[in-house]
Amino acid sequence: MSEVRAAGGVPWRDRSGLEVALVYRPRYGDWTLPKGKLERREHPLLAAVREVREETGLTCTPQVRLPTIRYLTGEPGVEKQVDFWSMAVRVDAGREPDHEIAEVRWVPVPEAAGLLSYKHDRGVLAAFAALPRITAVVVLVRHANAGARSAWHGPDRLRPLDSVGHRRVEAVTPLLAATGPDRILSATPLRCRETVAPVADLLGLSVKVDPVFDEGSPDGVEAAAAAVRARAAEGGTTLVCSQGKVIPPVLRLLRPASATMVEEFPTPKGTGWLAAFAGTAAVSADRVASQP
Repeated sequence: MSEVRAAGGVPWRDRSGLEVALVYRPRYGDWTLPKGKLERREHPLLAAVREVREETGLTCTPQVRLPTIRYLTGEPGVEKQVDFWSMAVRVDAGREPDHEIAEVRWVPVPEAAGLLSYKHDRGVLAAFAALPRITAVVVLVRHANAGARSAWHGPDRLRPLDSVGHRRVEAVTPLLAATGPDRILSATPLRCRETVAPVADLLGLSVKVDPVFDEGSPDGVEAAAAAVRARAAEGGTTLVCSQGKVIPPVLRLLRPASATMVEEFPTPKGTGWLAAFAGTAAVSADRVASQP
């Protein structure tokens, strides 16, 4: 059995009621969730954001990872795996109908299941409908590699990324940019600021240093967790770069009693977590890494 990888989303908006965007494919005569195949070596999250934009004209913020579906394609011995995220619409550029997508339709959530052609899509929609209203996303990323502390003879806060770190930053920057941050925060160390600087440059944002996210901060990880909740309360998407002894305990403090959150939060250098919030309550946390 060979496998085809694909990704997509449930784009949503709230205009006097929650609506989701569905697409009609004339080739198959079906209504589906927007999705498509991964390009070579493409990360599923990047593919999901790209495919939703290409099929609907919508630029979206990925939020909660939804159930992965698998089904036979109709070709002998070929199974398709599709990863999905809930996605809040940021920009609706519109899309002209063509032979691939003849119509993009906004449908109230209670009516959407009746329009979808496939049971597996209805299952993804049901998982989305069961979520609380997501109001914010906070992406917590650990700085990339900066060499051995023992080999650096200056102040540790000035230890820069090494060549491996720069390669990791280059790989993870598109993923971080795809989350659509409205603001970028960093712990004090130079290696943290260097990790998110390319995202800031790409999006035309500045990096604000906040020592509450420093390892060894006198206020402790409780203050860092409170700062994350405060940013979540502002809405939108916040990108935070911090350190290895901060991110896992902060996520453990934020974790609700929910099966959608993992028990531990291992965070190798140059990786992180996309945490979705309803108000100041964390709903989910999904790994952000250049290699899925």
